[in-house]
Amino acid sequence: MIGATALASALKQESPAIPICFVGSHTSALPMEVLQLPFVDFVLLNEGVYALHDLLRTDLRSGLHAVRGIGYKSVAADGAVCPVLNEPQRVVPQERMDEDLPGYAWDLLPYRSRPLDLYRAHFWHAEFDHNKRTPFAAIYTSLGCPFGCDFCMINIVNRVNNGSEVDASHSRGMRFWSARFIAGELEKLAQLGVETVRISDEMFFLNRKYYEPLLQEIIKRDLRFRMWAYARVDTVREEYISLFRRAGINWLAVGIEAGNQQVRREVSKGSFQDVDIRDICRRVRAEGMNIISNYIFGFPDDTLDTMQETLDLALELNTEMANMYPCQALPGSPMYFIAKRLGWSLPVAYSGYAFFSYDCQPLPTKYVSAAEVLRFRDQAWQRYFTNPAYLALVERKFGEVQRANVEAMSRIKLRRKLLEA
Repeated sequence: MIGATALASALKQESPAIPICFVGSHTSALPMEVLQLPFVDFVLLNEGVYALHDLLRTDLRSGLHAVRGIGYKSVAADGAVCPVLNEPQRVVPQERMDEDLPGYAWDLLPYRSRPLDLYRAHFWHAEFDHNKRTPFAAIYTSLGCPFGCDFCMINIVNRVNNGSEVDASHSRGMRFWSARFIAGELEKLAQLGVETVRISDEMFFLNRKYYEPLLQEIIKRDLRFRMWAYARVDTVREEYISLFRRAGINWLAVGIEAGNQQVRREVSKGSFQDVDIRDICRRVRAEGMNIISNYIFGFPDDTLDTMQETLDLALELNTEMANMYPCQALPGSPMYFIAKRLGWSLPVAYSGYAFFSYDCQPLPTKYVSAAEVLRFRDQAWQRYFTNPAYLALVERKFGEVQRANVEAMSRIKLRRKLLEA
């Protein structure tokens, strides 16, 4: 939203008559708020596929009241502008995914000297080697998630209800493209010279009915990528780890979230199964896969002691990469509405929701202030990436140059407005 609003504002100043439409997760989370931005003329709820199709059948001025799934600005006779949100439109059903969401126009993306060379893989995904970061592509094989964790807003893309109190947990569910379709998209990327691919699904390692045939198809077509995929730690099935590795998924992003089981269970609405995290990580790594573990500091029930438990677990697991986030009340998540009801302070600018921004503003917990959460997160990150055991792991697995790259990365300090007060 930071870049989208800046671009839309500039476009509207240059060409006021050109209509501008917003679509995406934030727009679905807060459609009326986005619609009231002065440079936005239309918004689309959820993925907006059918709404956009129907909108483009109008002249963008008349008959807008009959187009489901859009928001627009109605101008009264006295010139008053009133934002209007129409009845919602359905999302693309499972049986129509391949036909109505038919992939990516890879060939139309800008590039410098070869396709997709303006896009960079995450540093760790490229094994901390700058030369492996491009060309790069990311692809979804599914949309949504069956869970409704308090801190997550991904299911807002499934929204088919205009209620002001609707959050992502009210729209949980997954839709999948066929294995043959996704394998075809990956084949196009291979032909364009791409070697590094992110599978962006928030829960790829979940439903074997969909991931098993896709991985088998990738192996059958001999598509050789460096890939990574997501899994919640309690959904990893040991018997399929080898298949993932043979298909080219050499990084598994594992959502561990918190070291304290009670804290983790509370924010996941009890859906998080108690599992042996250490054993799961050991089994994944035994197959030659690298792990990026994801942790969140500052859940509502977190104390300084439970956040330390999370850091201690991270240091003990010593995975090849770790993401450490401060807990945010992201718009569209259940936690956002909890924060609103309880009067918790929320960011006033979009950049306040950006994890690495100067004005990043996480939530306080019941016991710890927002500043303490942010300070703990930043110090935990430094502790992890300067830990001699971690640096030794990077050197052993990836090389001396890659270790030096990590050390250079850890010397970059984030400035935080919240911590300068």
